[in-house]
Amino acid sequence: MTDDASEAGGIPGKRSLRPLGGVLAAMVVSLTGTRISVVALPWFVLVTTGSATQTGLVAFCEMAPYVVVKAFTGPLVDRIGPRAVSWTTDLASATAAAAVPLLHALDLLSFPLLLVLVALIGAARGPGDLAKEVMVPEAAERGRVPLERATGLAGVIERLASTVGLAVGGSLVALLGPLTGLAVNAGCFALGSVIIKLALPRGMGHAAEEAPSPAGETGPGYWRRFGEGFTFLRGEPLLLTVIVMCGITNLLDAAFTSVLVPVWARESGNGPTAIGLMGSVMGAAAVGGSLIAAMVAHRLRRRVVVLTGFLLAGAPRFLILAFDAPLGVVLAVFAVSGFGAGFVNPVLGAVLVERVPRRMLGRVNALGDSLSWAGIPLGGLLAGAAVTAVGLVPVLLACGAAYFLTTNLAGLRPEWREIDRTRGRGVVKPHSKEDASQGSATVAT
Repeated sequence: MTDDASEAGGIPGKRSLRPLGGVLAAMVVSLTGTRISVVALPWFVLVTTGSATQTGLVAFCEMAPYVVVKAFTGPLVDRIGPRAVSWTTDLASATAAAAVPLLHALDLLSFPLLLVLVALIGAARGPGDLAKEVMVPEAAERGRVPLERATGLAGVIERLASTVGLAVGGSLVALLGPLTGLAVNAGCFALGSVIIKLALPRGMGHAAEEAPSPAGETGPGYWRRFGEGFTFLRGEPLLLTVIVMCGITNLLDAAFTSVLVPVWARESGNGPTAIGLMGSVMGAAAVGGSLIAAMVAHRLRRRVVVLTGFLLAGAPRFLILAFDAPLGVVLAVFAVSGFGAGFVNPVLGAVLVERVPRRMLGRVNALGDSLSWAGIPLGGLLAGAAVTAVGLVPVLLACGAAYFLTTNLAGLRPEWREIDRTRGRGVVKPHSKEDASQGSATVAT
């Protein structure tokens, strides 16, 4: 890409890797803190209340605001700029997260107050995560890095953060208690805010905005921007199928992480150390898968890669815990699952981001993310109630079967053929009105 490649959406000026490095570094620390909290928060609730239902309720109160606020902040991210949104919301998350151990130490932390604090954390995390995702394409252009490679690196970062965060979280909880893990989570959010504030240029993200309106005219309002994103996304059958599939699998993953694994760790006697170890093994294997995907995914058939990745990453994890296997066997299965999962997000990320006009990236990604994450708040809540009602093993078996059927049945739909038809090869190009049926969503696995 040359400096004058404005037609391809390039950023004029000298090549600079600092913005991409800053975005990826902020993603590392904030995601690491979040993964530490994934171990520390459910374990804190489980050991203090002894209730799987209350553990699921805490997960619901964090993720419901995350999804709802993220869905409605896309137009604001496009208008205000993702840099400002990112550092301010990370600072808000750090404040709310730090209040949990502080109030507990002062014997002021009631369960309803804990629910309020985790809701505030979730509400701030949603826009913060969205803002970082939106900055990746522009940061890649500023560094003259192909989009598929940049999204692959972002996938590696996510998996690396999972590996480190879960390992650190398990160790901190086992050695120093869950509140220490929550305090470290607050520190990670604060550090991420500082990195975004200092490392990224002030104009970062404003390339995503619409062209300035003529003198005397105001730009489109909030609800018009929101409606444009919704209309844009609604017209793409492939993306809607992906979103529905990911919505179901994300619900099952949330149930697995927030309730099923902690309950299994307690009932099996393996404790929080096993939670961190399982997550670290899976995360390390996923890093390897993401690195390979970043290097060769553009040469492979995307449909085969994604469906195979889901086949390895989904049902095996649920089934191995249901059969009371030794920890070594569990770790081996988690390693295979992690390797498969590492291929999913880099491929889908490149497919989905390349379809969105830059000016609409925030609002379309926000809607896609929120719809695919809509089941996450319910995952822990439903799993907690189900485990209380019928026990752990039947719930693990049912979730594993649901994961297998969801991913395979979705992959048989005819619109999945479109996933192998690439556009732009790493460049997000402005689309004409005829392209207004294309959209994007970021998924989590």
